Amino acid sequence: MRTAFLLSLLMIFGISTAQAARFLVVVKNSQKFAEMHSLWTLGANQQMNRMLSARVNLTPQMTVENSLSNVGAVVVDSDDEQLASKLASSDVYVEKEIFHPAPQPLIGYHLTQAWDFSAAQPIGKHKKPKKPAPGPVDPTPAPAPAEPSAPAVIGDGGTPWGITAVHAKAAWNLSHQGQGARVLILDTGVDRDHPALKGNIEDGKNFVGDTNTPYEYADQEGHGTHVSGTIAGLELTDGFSGVAPAAKILMGRVCSNEGCSNIAIVEGIDWGISQKADVVSMSLGGDFGTTAEKLATQRAEAAGMVVVAASGNAGKNSVSFPAAFPNVIAVGAVDSNLKKADFSQWGPELSVMGPGVAVRSSVPQGTGRDAQVSLGASAEQLHAVNSAAFMGSARLDQAVTLPLMDAGLGKPEDFQGKDFTGKLALVSRGEITFVEKVQSAIAAHAAGIVLYNNADGVIGGAATADGSVLNVPVVMIEQAVGQQASAALKAGQQVQASVAVIGSDYATFDGTSMATPHVSGVVALIKATNPKLTPAQVRDVLKSTATPTTDTNDQNQYGSGVVDAEKAVAKASQIR
Repeated sequence: MRTAFLLSLLMIFGISTAQAARFLVVVKNSQKFAEMHSLWTLGANQQMNRMLSARVNLTPQMTVENSLSNVGAVVVDSDDEQLASKLASSDVYVEKEIFHPAPQPLIGYHLTQAWDFSAAQPIGKHKKPKKPAPGPVDPTPAPAPAEPSAPAVIGDGGTPWGITAVHAKAAWNLSHQGQGARVLILDTGVDRDHPALKGNIEDGKNFVGDTNTPYEYADQEGHGTHVSGTIAGLELTDGFSGVAPAAKILMGRVCSNEGCSNIAIVEGIDWGISQKADVVSMSLGGDFGTTAEKLATQRAEAAGMVVVAASGNAGKNSVSFPAAFPNVIAVGAVDSNLKKADFSQWGPELSVMGPGVAVRSSVPQGTGRDAQVSLGASAEQLHAVNSAAFMGSARLDQAVTLPLMDAGLGKPEDFQGKDFTGKLALVSRGEITFVEKVQSAIAAHAAGIVLYNNADGVIGGAATADGSVLNVPVVMIEQAVGQQASAALKAGQQVQASVAVIGSDYATFDGTSMATPHVSGVVALIKATNPKLTPAQVRDVLKSTATPTTDTNDQNQYGSGVVDAEKAVAKASQIR
């Protein structure tokens, strides 16, 4: 009945009715909206419903889904596609639902189907790899490089390199690891039972509008779980942690594989304001923003909530929305050398940079892949080497030991006239894509592919173009090791390789999506240190303490520089 009465009020503004598309109706007059919202709230009372039913004789063709008290808007369904243009009024603004691109992998990690919760490994039983494994996820799909641009590296022990790069641990004493700070993450959901997150997930809601199982904000894509781990992953015995491991997470599921709805984003921000969150982190975006999204970020600012968002991955001089809105901290990405990533967007709105290349963090349990590779002259002389598994690789929990056979750069001609049956193809990175190399090896009946890098370190990548899973393993080893093995093979010597690809609770992604949670985590540390700081003060602290680049910054490619948690927290603690 509350819907019926709300409809009568909406009709005062001249809104036609029906069902099909979703619209956000922003009521500019705060007094009129307050009346509408109070009726929406009172509609839960059965007595009020009867009273309204007696007074209102309507058969609504429009469904009122929600009333957003903090934004001053109502969410409605209507099949009148021209609703927004018909309404042109000084009292009401109507915005049709649009979708920003869904968070997509640049390369590497990709769930080929909805996450199977039975894949979750027992807590504490996941295995720690010697080096980070594969590859990247992020919002704004873009002309991404065919292969990653920097080696996957880690910091001290098993600590992700980004945590070290932003000096997070040096800020933990003053900030108590972010204790007391609450971060609203608007993303694809989260695996609330992940060993690195369990206990830090305070609450969650689904704003996508679908029926999501086994709980409404469960992550079926992997992106939101990865972001969450970087912000507030627990400090584990293997060294893993987030930037603010004592902060709490509120997860708003606003993205699915179909995209991120502007209405869902506004609903998520409205919920975060009601929950009195300190920070909202949005690793999402697109080429344009909407008026309602801008209004929501303004209302978040007024409520004291700091807004952080990704600059985008198209590698162009244009910051994505909502990051480009004036009161939003727009975040770009740097690699482990603190150089701007090729994909990172920039422009006058860019605020700061964060680690965004080869960032290792949590993914839904069991959906990551780690490699274990050993090489030797014989099966009795095997020695473990650093390695990374490729997404799309077959999973091999039990290692297979087979002879290596050199296949050059993995071009079709490198396989001609050679019998790779029962052998692992040793392939150098370079000139053609990983997918092309793998396809040629499989066509030559190779039992697996051992790629070796053409630069320092190891990287992850995608073995298939469509996210499908192969029936052979695909792994990478370091350049020097691969070159040595290739030279031995060319000299007529035997080289054996033992290869396993095991399920993991972690994966390595690239993108400004990964840079954003580093900054959001630093903001959580700042707010835990000095809760009274306004969003404007927090932005000033971040920018004034960031490490400026020595590279060209003539078009604001780096903003104020790379965030420094230690300096930011120290400065925040001194503000009265």
